[in-house]
Amino acid sequence: MKHQILLLLLSLYHTLSQNMFIYTPKLFFLIFHIFFVSQSSFAIEFENSTTQNHHHHDYPSLTYIWPLPSHFKFGDEIISVNPSLTLSIDSGKSDGDSEILTNAFFRYREIIFKHCGSSGFGFVRRSLREKLVSVSSYDIELLKIIVHSDNEELQLGVDESYTLKVSKPKRKSILGEAIIEANTVYGALRGLETFSQLCSFDFTTKTVQIHKAPWSIQDKPRFSYRGLLIDTSRHYLPIDVIKQIIESMSYAKFNVLHWHIIDEESFPLEIPKYPNLWNGSYTKWERYTVEDAYEIVKFAKMRGINVMAEVDVPGHAESWGVGYPEIWPSPSCREPLDVSKTFTFDVISGILSDMRKIFPFKLFHLGGDEVNTTCWRETPHVKEWLQNHNMTAEDAYEYFVLKAQDIAISQNWTPVNWEETFNTFPTKLHPQTIVHNWLHDGVCVEAVAKGLRCIFSNQAFWYIDHLDLPWEKVYTAEPLEGIDTDSEKELVIGGEVCMWGETADASDVQQTIWPRAAAAAERLWSPRHSTSGKNITLTALPRLQRFRCLLNRRGVAAAPVTNFYARQAPVGPGSCYDQ
Repeated sequence: MKHQILLLLLSLYHTLSQNMFIYTPKLFFLIFHIFFVSQSSFAIEFENSTTQNHHHHDYPSLTYIWPLPSHFKFGDEIISVNPSLTLSIDSGKSDGDSEILTNAFFRYREIIFKHCGSSGFGFVRRSLREKLVSVSSYDIELLKIIVHSDNEELQLGVDESYTLKVSKPKRKSILGEAIIEANTVYGALRGLETFSQLCSFDFTTKTVQIHKAPWSIQDKPRFSYRGLLIDTSRHYLPIDVIKQIIESMSYAKFNVLHWHIIDEESFPLEIPKYPNLWNGSYTKWERYTVEDAYEIVKFAKMRGINVMAEVDVPGHAESWGVGYPEIWPSPSCREPLDVSKTFTFDVISGILSDMRKIFPFKLFHLGGDEVNTTCWRETPHVKEWLQNHNMTAEDAYEYFVLKAQDIAISQNWTPVNWEETFNTFPTKLHPQTIVHNWLHDGVCVEAVAKGLRCIFSNQAFWYIDHLDLPWEKVYTAEPLEGIDTDSEKELVIGGEVCMWGETADASDVQQTIWPRAAAAAERLWSPRHSTSGKNITLTALPRLQRFRCLLNRRGVAAAPVTNFYARQAPVGPGSCYDQ
């Protein structure tokens, strides 16, 4: 290589000296200076630049677990995991092992050992095979899960903490094991996800390995509510797509699916008490039966995820009147729902009663946002009702929201409402109300100051249907910004990223959600000191790129992290780990 560069420079010298008025001794000296003084660094730089195109730089100082655990220690060993890894559960359940845990173990075993094949070895070179089948050839043979409580109820505040210990056995004769210990099965699920992220397949030895062993991890979430909203009214999402979203949520340790089922555009859910409501669906094929909803709730619970349903009232409800036109103020003025009729509240009560049988999560979202009361003021019979009750249209908005809250509370729901309800009548909301911030800064600050709980979803940071929202902005948004006292901090139960459906459907929803939602997931799970006050380009970006590639390997269509616009295709060829 050196000789080629030297010949090239000499040729250049000859050409220039023949064709240009340059003092040739100086030119000769300059060229040789370039070669002898700069060649070494040039060659190194050239070699580095070419290698970078083919070999992603690892950052040994970073921990590639997403979201980052609360406390962890690691070493410098590489240990192997048996592809026939066995499970031992100590849960204290009198009726046998937990279905949630056993199902999760087999899911994760399939993920971890995807490249190992059914035999566990695949096509391994003979010398390696001999090493693998020798006595105690694997360091980890057993995954032991210890769960202290047999209570599998899944509600807000369930204990999701866990410890994970992975180390080599001290003697060859001892069976090597990884141990997950948790108070609940849901903590154990989070530990399983972390364990799966520690495991990586070595394509040379064709074995699953854990680097930086031994590992000792003590982990728990920072917030009890870590949500993702999906919108099945603006675009119908098939059952399988919703399940794919739920599955991918579990990889980032989200624990609430906020299902915005219904809106003004369509009413896709079956309501047995009012069977004509789903006449408001786009077509007869774009619907969810009661059984579909049950299935989604069960699928989510198996992954430690609650499903919070939303019925947005009194606005965003035009689709209700397709099946029951009398719920509109008039055929030409269709929303908000008619505040003057008892029938309106009978329907709301019926919907909530039917949903109570489907959704065990105690939180229920009643909406209450973006209510334009013009129809109430301009429809004669509603206008007369307002006058008879000595109400303005604004008073009627308050009346409607509070009456819907009373219905929900009477059916053992905890009401969640969008922030407009709090902004308009903050002292009138039921004390149980959880205020959902989406529009303005500082809403959670004001809500907790009045003793109400709050969910953070500020649209400037966590509305991921905004395609120009970069991952950095999602990552740095802080739900407790401006809140100083511990008692008020506890009232912020968490946050939620919102995947509104106007411009996303089954074809592109996953790459719109991921990987930006994962940035919020780490903010909501990991300690604040781990995610704040850092150069996130160094501490978070390489890890998020790694997590995005993990999602891709698991079949999730996560877009490149560094796209200028979300869900765009890669700009050109290259490694997943560099995008």
